[in-house]
Amino acid sequence: MQPHAIPDHVPPGLVRDFSYFRSPGMARTPNGDPQAALSFVHYSGPPIFYAPANTYDGRGTWVITRADDQRRILQNPETFSSNRGIFKAALGEDLPMVPLEVDPPDHQSYRALQNPLLSPKRVDAMEAGARERAVRLIEGFKAKGSCEVMNDFAFPFAVGVFLQFLGVSDDRRDEFLGWADDQFHGTLEKRLAAMRTVVDFMRGLLEQRKREPADDFVGFLLQAKVKDRPLTDKEILGIAVLLFEAGLDTVAAALGFDLCHLAKHPDDQQRLRDDRELIKPAVEEFFRAYSTVQMLRKAVKDYDFDGILIKAGDLVSCPTMIANRDPAEFPDPDRIDLARDNNRHTAFAYGPHRCLGSHLARRELIIGLEEFLARIPTFRIKPGTAPLTYGGHVFGIENVVLDWEG
Repeated sequence: MQPHAIPDHVPPGLVRDFSYFRSPGMARTPNGDPQAALSFVHYSGPPIFYAPANTYDGRGTWVITRADDQRRILQNPETFSSNRGIFKAALGEDLPMVPLEVDPPDHQSYRALQNPLLSPKRVDAMEAGARERAVRLIEGFKAKGSCEVMNDFAFPFAVGVFLQFLGVSDDRRDEFLGWADDQFHGTLEKRLAAMRTVVDFMRGLLEQRKREPADDFVGFLLQAKVKDRPLTDKEILGIAVLLFEAGLDTVAAALGFDLCHLAKHPDDQQRLRDDRELIKPAVEEFFRAYSTVQMLRKAVKDYDFDGILIKAGDLVSCPTMIANRDPAEFPDPDRIDLARDNNRHTAFAYGPHRCLGSHLARRELIIGLEEFLARIPTFRIKPGTAPLTYGGHVFGIENVVLDWEG
């Protein structure tokens, strides 16, 4: 993809050779640490800079590095819109991902509608099923003495919880795994084809629930109202597709990074085995240290950012993995402290579009680590193998091969 020209209003001194795809540590790297690889921006150069060709389609973005500055951007949806028309650009279909691509004031109505679906109470009700899935997966490979975390546990677990939420049979799990793999890690052609397949599946599920009502996610949306009117089919599809986009790869990647860390740091692994109460704060620290997403916003009007002009139409990136390594926010930010105090990480973003699924994601990570540590003896990275990490719009990890004795 050819990079777009650098806009005339961008000062040459603020242009930086930076990319989530091509900077050092962003390509598939054995035993890499892509989050730490980007922390250098806090120690050299300005806190805001322009990165050409910093998107899949070759566009440049402003990059905001400091946590406090990112909060300024993310709390200002009047200037920095979340509505970028992802599916319209990719598939030519006007399908806004609700509520992510709906800005205030309309955003509040959709958010209030969906809050009960992902509330702590709802997550509590899902816990038994999620824990049963984790146990079943772990017991399936425990006796082998080895597993590849992503394929054997992280993705099947995340997809299984997603299917439970949708009210869809586990029989569809392998299909969803394939779609998720193509969409998040495939070529551009595979990504587009998977996106289309997911939209078509959700459309078919919607039509089925119209014929055969059920007490599940889509059934709830069919009965719901926003501003005293029923949701349109397009709105229901947008909500369902966003859930797929946001809830699979991110949770699976988090599990992969967490278990990889524990395999490489036996002292931390033993601490969690000795003190299970430490798992909850450890999950928060892992969210901070191994953040995987960046929030991309589009300026809808000119904005003076401390004397720097961000013009209407500019893309602005707020990467969580950089904010969460900000030394002004976190003492010794590159050290992983499982009991870190006052952990104000932004792994779930900030402002009105803060992640709706944060309660469920936290619970999935806690359940995953609790059951893995309870059922698998002390584990390590299998000799002769090396996890592969990579950057991109969503950071990821693969080939996490663990082994253990007993």
